[in-house]
Amino acid sequence: MAYDGKILRRALRRFEEDKRDREERARDRRESVFLRQPRLREIDAQLRSTMSRILATALRRGTDPRAAVEALKKQNLGLQEERALLLAGLGLPADCLEDKPACPLCQDAGWREGRMCRCLKAYCAREQQKELSRMLDLGNQSFATFSLEWYDQAEDPALGVSPRENMDWIYRTCKRYAAAFGPGSGNLLLTGDPGLGKTFLSAAIAREVSAEGFSVVYDTAAHIFDRFEARKFGREAGEAVEADVDRVLDCDLLILDDLGTELTTPFVQSALYTIVNSRITDRRASILSTNLKLEDLARRYTAQTVSRIEGEYQVLPFFGEDIRRLKKERG
Repeated sequence: MAYDGKILRRALRRFEEDKRDREERARDRRESVFLRQPRLREIDAQLRSTMSRILATALRRGTDPRAAVEALKKQNLGLQEERALLLAGLGLPADCLEDKPACPLCQDAGWREGRMCRCLKAYCAREQQKELSRMLDLGNQSFATFSLEWYDQAEDPALGVSPRENMDWIYRTCKRYAAAFGPGSGNLLLTGDPGLGKTFLSAAIAREVSAEGFSVVYDTAAHIFDRFEARKFGREAGEAVEADVDRVLDCDLLILDDLGTELTTPFVQSALYTIVNSRITDRRASILSTNLKLEDLARRYTAQTVSRIEGEYQVLPFFGEDIRRLKKERG
C-alpha cells in the first residue's frame, strides 16, 4: 500500500494535531487534580524521577546496586499506594494521572517496526476519503445503496439478457472486486452510455478499497491528461505537477473516468498507453470508465493501447435506459 505524498502529509498533520490535543487535555486534567490535592504533584515528581535514580544507582562503580535498587522500588510502591488513596479520596480512579497512549501498539508514534501502524493508516484512509469525496458522492454511492429496480427486466433480443440481469452480474462482479482487492487484483473496463451506473459503482469500489487502507486516485481522463501534458511541455513548474503524475502511476487503484471525452491528440494517445502499460507492468490495478464501446476505443486510440486493454481488462458492458432521466421523470 502506498499513499501519495499529499494524502500522507495531510494525515501526518492531522495525526500530530490530535496527539498534541490529547497531551494538552492530559496536562490540563493533571493540573486540575494537583490544584485539588497539592501532595499529588509532589508524588508525581518523585515517581517520575525514580527511573533516573535507579539508573544512577546501578551505574555507580564499586558498589552492589541491588540493595539500593530494591529500596527505591519499595519507595516507589509506597508512593503509588499513597497516590491511589489520595485519588480515591477525590473520587478519581487510580490511573487518572497516567499518560496513556491512544494507540497501545505504537505508543502514538504512528510507526511500528519500520511500518505504518494501523492508527496512522486510519488517518490516511480518512484523508483519502475526503479527497475522493470532492469528486464522488461517497455518502450515497455505495454497494448498500445500489438498486436494481431502475433496470428493465425485459430481455434484450440482440443480447439475450435483460438490463437488470446484466446489471446484477456487473454489481456482483464489482462487489467481489472491491472485497478481494489487493496487489495484482486486475483491471476493469466499464463501458456503456451515460446514466447507467458506471460512476456509481466506481464510487462504491473506491469507497470500499480506500477504507481498507489502499491508495485510490479517482479523476477524469481530461484532467489526468492535462497534468501529463503540463509536465511534458513545462507549462507548470514545481513539485505539484510532478506529484499529480506520480500519484496516477503509483497509487494502488486508479479510476480514470470519462475516457473519450477529452480532445484526442497524439500526446493523449501516448499518455494513455503510458498509464495503461506501466500500471499493468507494475501490477497496479486500474478501472477505466467510458461511454465508448470497445470498437470505438480502437478507432480513437492506438492499436497497441487497445490490445493491452483487451488482454488485461475485464470488460463490463452497461446497457439499458438512462437512470438519471428515469429518476427525474418519476420525481
